[in-house]
Amino acid sequence: MTSKIEQGYVMPAQTHIGHVHLKVSDIERALGFYRDLLGFELTTMYGDQAAFISAGGYHHHIGLNTWHSKGSGPAPLHNVGLYHTAIVYPTRKDLAAILSRLIEAGYPLSGASDHGVSEALYLNDPDGNGVELYWDRPREEWPHNPDGSVIMYTKSLDLRNLLSELD
Repeated sequence: MTSKIEQGYVMPAQTHIGHVHLKVSDIERALGFYRDLLGFELTTMYGDQAAFISAGGYHHHIGLNTWHSKGSGPAPLHNVGLYHTAIVYPTRKDLAAILSRLIEAGYPLSGASDHGVSEALYLNDPDGNGVELYWDRPREEWPHNPDGSVIMYTKSLDLRNLLSELD
């Protein structure tokens, strides 16, 4: 399909993702993960069909709903759809604190990576939705190619080193 839209438009730098809505099979189970384990605050409920949660009092960063998914199993792994929701922590110490909390709760990680520009923990919520918890290194520390483009890679993240932030 050929587009007739003019090329060259660049999204304004201040643009950001406002929130994500996740289809879940059980609201209370999802709240057990997002509110009770990760620490999001419940801002409001929409009957027994949806919950809205946030960090820091925003109206909602994540909507959890059962509108088309109540009692369903997880989405098939090898189909199109959301790969993961990424949650940015303000500091490396904050990422270390949530890692410690996950370890204490016995909640399994599916991965942990150093991407050069960021450090990330990967896990799945109770419905199999991918979740990335990460912090961005300061921009002046990002690796760059000679042409100025950002270098990103995936290396194993040293979890012990990350946890040393809590000492």
